[in-house]
Amino acid sequence: MKYSKVFINAVSYELAPNIITSDEIEERLKPFYDYMGFQKGQLLKLTGIKERRFWDIDHTLAEHAAKAGKKALKSSSISSKDIQALVFCGVGKDAFEPATACTVAHALKINSNAHVYDVSNACIGVLTGIIQVANEIELGNIKAGLIVSCETSRQIIESTINELNQVKTMELYKKTVATLTGGSGACAVLLTNGTIGNNMDKHKIKGGVVKQAAEFHKLCRWSFREKGMPCNSKVQIRTHAGKVLENGLILAKKTFNAFKKELLIPENKPDKFICHQVGSIHQKMFQHAIKIAYEKDFSTYEYLGNMGTVSLPITAAIADERGFLKKNDYIGFLGIGSGLNCLMLGIEW
Repeated sequence: MKYSKVFINAVSYELAPNIITSDEIEERLKPFYDYMGFQKGQLLKLTGIKERRFWDIDHTLAEHAAKAGKKALKSSSISSKDIQALVFCGVGKDAFEPATACTVAHALKINSNAHVYDVSNACIGVLTGIIQVANEIELGNIKAGLIVSCETSRQIIESTINELNQVKTMELYKKTVATLTGGSGACAVLLTNGTIGNNMDKHKIKGGVVKQAAEFHKLCRWSFREKGMPCNSKVQIRTHAGKVLENGLILAKKTFNAFKKELLIPENKPDKFICHQVGSIHQKMFQHAIKIAYEKDFSTYEYLGNMGTVSLPITAAIADERGFLKKNDYIGFLGIGSGLNCLMLGIEW
């Protein structure tokens, strides 16, 4: 994929208000920890995550996605009437139907002629949404599109804590510890063809590549306990974390090599990396796999956890706010999602 007229005009975000530390989660896991003989500090040692955030109990994904969208529109001086595509890309949805994007579009008063729909692609949903909107812009079908998402981790973490305290097995802990890293947040990425809005801070998307290894689709599943979609079944997450990491790194390396070839990237580029945020072990092994210096890779997982689809864009926005991303830097966005799917974009900042 190569683009000649697609720009990121804004990346905005909302952080959930309630900070939950790993110590607090382990305190709630006391029955399980006592039974297993675990000492507090296991979660931080395994993941490098000190805290993550929860939304208030009474909330919707659409309301936070809309708030992030409003920030993106305001910062880029673009009217909601100029938006010709709005895509919601979260793992979670407010309902099976209608598309959560419809609620966001209504809140933002998006152009009545706009494409409004949801995209689902695990943790790389936002990157997938960016590609879809970028394609429409490059083809000349639209001038501007808004990609939004919101993720919530309170419900699934609390469910996992309760299950661990009841079942009390190492087997279950191994399959659910990744769930305990989850965080909550919302984001919005505004793309244009460069002819509208505030052109001072736009960033050019040069192109990207995608790779998949669908043979590993069973390694991480957020699904119903029973087969199919049974009426009375609860949802759960089961992750074979070691196998996800092992095979994800192989896929990431293939994706990175294809990315360099497709976009003719010199050996000393990209200048900086923004990656999907999982934890400390994943970050170190990723850096080793594609041979990049740690100082090129910005992270937020220590205080925000794994926020699914919104992790990468929120990390990019914070990196920009803190001056890590410099004008004219060549930035690599790299995400790996359950499936397995991997997508990498090159952006001239």
